[in-house]
Amino acid sequence: MPLVAGVDSSTQSCKVEIRDCDTGRLIGRGSAPHPRTSPPVSEQNPQDWWNALSTALTMAVENAEISRYEIRGISVAAQCHGLVLLGADGSVLRPVKLWNDLTSAPQSEAMIAEMGAEFWADAVGSVPTAAFTVSKLAWVAENEPQLMDIAWGACLPHDWLTWKLSGRLVTDRSGASGTGYYSARQATYRWDILERFAGVDQSFHLPEVLGPDTASGRITVQAAQELGLDPEVVVGPGVGDQHAAALGMGIGQGDVVFSLGTSGVVMALSENSIHDPTGMVTGVCDATGRYLPLTCSLNSTKVVDWFRDLLGVDFDEFDRLALSVPSQDRTVTLAAFFDGERSPSLPYAMGILAGLTPETSRAQVARAGVDGVVMGLLEGLDAIEGCGVDTTARVIAAGGGAASQAWRQSIADLLGRPVHLLEAPGATVRGACLQAATLVAGVKIDEMVEAWRPPIVSTTHPKDQTSPWVRESYKELASYRGMDRRW
Repeated sequence: MPLVAGVDSSTQSCKVEIRDCDTGRLIGRGSAPHPRTSPPVSEQNPQDWWNALSTALTMAVENAEISRYEIRGISVAAQCHGLVLLGADGSVLRPVKLWNDLTSAPQSEAMIAEMGAEFWADAVGSVPTAAFTVSKLAWVAENEPQLMDIAWGACLPHDWLTWKLSGRLVTDRSGASGTGYYSARQATYRWDILERFAGVDQSFHLPEVLGPDTASGRITVQAAQELGLDPEVVVGPGVGDQHAAALGMGIGQGDVVFSLGTSGVVMALSENSIHDPTGMVTGVCDATGRYLPLTCSLNSTKVVDWFRDLLGVDFDEFDRLALSVPSQDRTVTLAAFFDGERSPSLPYAMGILAGLTPETSRAQVARAGVDGVVMGLLEGLDAIEGCGVDTTARVIAAGGGAASQAWRQSIADLLGRPVHLLEAPGATVRGACLQAATLVAGVKIDEMVEAWRPPIVSTTHPKDQTSPWVRESYKELASYRGMDRRW
């Protein structure tokens, strides 16, 4: 049986899984941490990603008790939007600004003010925020112009790791469509945008955009030696993290996914490109040739981690507290803008906790922590549905937070629909494996998605008839803009 390796290089760590190409069966896994970051400045050195990949791969091989030479393909999924600025010799010119680096907020605001939100939505499918690569390029052009004078090109985190593996500077539609300078509808880079806001012309090197079934090539001799892999290993085009998760979960038409990790993402499939001038919905491509309209919050599981630490309880006790609060007692409301916010674009906002009285219980505070994040994500779902996207099939919870019953119950109660958990823990790295398996097997990616589609392992049904005032209280609180970190 041929084996494939998938890589999930996230903000916090690198995970590697080894799976059976034919069945998708997990053979082994490993992980290694990345240096911690803390917005508003969030930067990393990509060599740390490579070192973590090597460590995680070694752990996965040892866990699987296999020879590295049994691995026939490898693909990388990684955090989106980050700016890897390259010199002519292939060096990285500065630390990589990650997706959650907020320092380029003034640049994104200036772009929208100059061109208008409708221009951006029409041109590239999304209205830029501080997260987008185009905003980060503009920041470098304004604050470190000497680097732009010597820059040879730029790429995304998964592009850089694929380059290290294959020797080719490539990307896929999912990654390219989140840069802010690639037209998802026309499938081309917008050099007019790059020239205006980054001061570069078409001599500036950007990754070649490959199709979902197209290999980057074989692994380089150097990479094969460093990782101990067969030189004939095929390397995938790479994929953005949320897009890889959609692959790993095998989502279909009408499914809607709540992905609960460092970021909180709501996403669904679309056959047509989406262009939302409000900026709430990012109209990106998926990893199969379709589109994956999504909204992304900067504030998800880390918010609940903060509440858990504040209350001095472990995960199980936190869930017990949150689940013990009946609907009529959910009077504490949280607007969870701990790191500012991306959707809606509120880079300077701070979190607000309201509805406190002398009788407020620890349980009410715990439930507010979960509900506040979920209600922010429901605002994103409303925006996706407002773009005409079908979300009437399954509601799926994914990511690390999906393991918590409190998270799943909150979504079910507030949405009034059952929430499914799939047999796909680590959906992002599973999706990277699936992309590699597609290339090794020589089939179309839709065939592999169908063959690997995971079953439902549990369903959480709504318990409380959540009163409309719960969401109305949230909307009123979230619309308050007085809590501004620029004070």
